[in-house]
Amino acid sequence: MSIRTPPTLLRLAGRSLLRDQAAAITALEYLPAEFFKLLSIQACRRRMRKPLKVLVQAWPFPVLPLGSLMRLPPVMVLKVVLEGLDGLLAQEVRPRRWKLRVLDLRNKDVNLWRMCPNMEHPLAPLEVFLDLDFSERDGVKFFMYIIQWAQQRKGLVHLCCKTLRFFELPFQRARKVLDRVQLDCIQEVQVDCTWEMPTLGTFALYLGQLSNLQSLALCHIKVLRLQHLKKLYLDSPSFLRGRLDQMLRQLKSLHLYGANLTDFSPEPLRALLEAVTPTLQDLRLDNCAMVDCQVEAILPVLSRCHQLRDFTITENPLSVATVEKLLRHTAGLRSLEHEPYPIPLECYRTHETVDQERVALIQAELTGTLRELGQTRTIHLDTKYFSSGDFYDVAFS
Repeated sequence: MSIRTPPTLLRLAGRSLLRDQAAAITALEYLPAEFFKLLSIQACRRRMRKPLKVLVQAWPFPVLPLGSLMRLPPVMVLKVVLEGLDGLLAQEVRPRRWKLRVLDLRNKDVNLWRMCPNMEHPLAPLEVFLDLDFSERDGVKFFMYIIQWAQQRKGLVHLCCKTLRFFELPFQRARKVLDRVQLDCIQEVQVDCTWEMPTLGTFALYLGQLSNLQSLALCHIKVLRLQHLKKLYLDSPSFLRGRLDQMLRQLKSLHLYGANLTDFSPEPLRALLEAVTPTLQDLRLDNCAMVDCQVEAILPVLSRCHQLRDFTITENPLSVATVEKLLRHTAGLRSLEHEPYPIPLECYRTHETVDQERVALIQAELTGTLRELGQTRTIHLDTKYFSSGDFYDVAFS
């Protein structure tokens, strides 16, 4: 039999106070700050519009972490909070007690006692922090509402989105988002959509404006219409148009998982890596259907990525000769810590069956390569590329 933890006196006091909404609203002016977090959670959960609105207007902290209080609050709760903020933003002389400078809608724990935003300019724009994650359909309405609200209050509100994720979202809808947010705030972008290359070329024009981007992940992009692709990448610099080439020089993470590069010229990828060699720390080329000649084309530029810590190229059908070349060209990357490679094609009896004796022979061959290079490195080989369901993880050094 489980024993439930009894509610604290503070929680009981909050429940009692909210039973009489009029009394709760009147008492806010005299309540200690410790009550506000508890009362706001209870008012949100119980959908109490008037107390919640007044709580926002009397909020005694510089930060209102609505995202961590309710994760993704319902749109109704968001509307009430924004109505409360509108009442404050419209005032030329704001209440003395009002300290709110940041509305944080991210799912992130915030210490109310330690957050100290700039208090020098009491009429400075209200900062609104929001991570845009369109992988959850329920969040689309919420995100679009807050974006539209902030856009209509330019000068009074500054919307800052540091993380942007699109999952199975049509590009026309994604474009509406990109046209409405401040692109130079974004630091992380993840796209897992079946966009074709002409669409990706248009998306690249927006990437060129992300002056603070640090992480870019493109997953499951459909590489179709190769004749157009060659025109897009090779016959014109449209992918690097604007400031994209400058932006890439500060990129730390590049993920191209699931981007099918079958029959794809390696020139665009080589140009991309060339632009990020000074800063790239994490490169993932897993499940890209890359073949030997494509990998060999990027080896010279790969060997110059001296900040690289994580490099993964699993789930690609590569020969033992190419895996060996990869080991040789990455030998000078002293920061490299994690480097899984695919088990070479020579290790398979059939498309789905691994010959363990051949794996042992190739492991010995690659171990000899490492000894020849005079390096102590832990290398992982796996078979996840193949669909048999079997998984082999071979580690050696």
